[in-house]
Amino acid sequence: MTQHPNRHAAGILLMSVAVLMFTLNDVLGKWLVATYSVAQVIVLRSVSALAVLAPLVAREGPEQLLRPRRPGLQLLRVVCGTAEVAAFYWAVSMMPLADTLAFWMAMPIFVAVASALILRERLEPARLAAVVAGFVGVVLALGASLDHGWLPSLVAVAGMLLYSAYLLVTRELRATPAPVLAAYQMVAACLAGLVLLPFGWTTPSWPDLGLMALLGVVATFAHLAVTKSLALAPAAVVVPWQYAMILWGILFGWLFFGDVPEPMMLAGVAVIVVAGLWLTRIEMRGGRRG
Repeated sequence: MTQHPNRHAAGILLMSVAVLMFTLNDVLGKWLVATYSVAQVIVLRSVSALAVLAPLVAREGPEQLLRPRRPGLQLLRVVCGTAEVAAFYWAVSMMPLADTLAFWMAMPIFVAVASALILRERLEPARLAAVVAGFVGVVLALGASLDHGWLPSLVAVAGMLLYSAYLLVTRELRATPAPVLAAYQMVAACLAGLVLLPFGWTTPSWPDLGLMALLGVVATFAHLAVTKSLALAPAAVVVPWQYAMILWGILFGWLFFGDVPEPMMLAGVAVIVVAGLWLTRIEMRGGRRG
């Protein structure tokens, strides 16, 4: 059955709003980690997110939370997700926002490779060509980001790989309700942050405390918007709009931090986005055949 065009438009609108919220969240995070430790930001972000998620999880019922399906995979997911968030905040504290986002935009490339290697999904010639093009884009972005040193680039690449693994595991856990998955993630991030908190605590001002809480609220609503977007329209319709994040990253990086991307970085971003859109088109055609 063909979905109504209005549902597709609503899905695209929700995804666009989510992307804007995620990018504003990243700007806010970059601003805060210039003063506060990554652990501190993660803890306060997680607490506020859990406050938003609590009624949603309660509606699903306590058994969903207390008796997780496939606990081994659940544990792997929260470890990857927590490490990825920490890597992002660490990377963005050392390099421009747009440069950091460029690596995360390469995630579909690595998910395609991992799906072929781990999940034994077929990597036909067209998809392989898109993957190779995406790697070229990553190499260009990596070359540009080395102006900031090896450490920020390595942290960004590690974070993107962790995010790719996180998404693959999440795909395997799609039977678990989204609020429950989000709650597990926030609890794990909060616990990890609490372990590291004694090594870096700065008493925040009330405005900054409010901004840290806002991080969790905005991120939670952005995740819920993505979930609803995918419920209204096929992934192939709405996922390409996520690439607007890099455009917002360039704009906000310039407005708030005075960052001007280097030509090589822009070239790498362009190649990554084209390769990602190519992969999306291949998936859309494959879905129509299936």
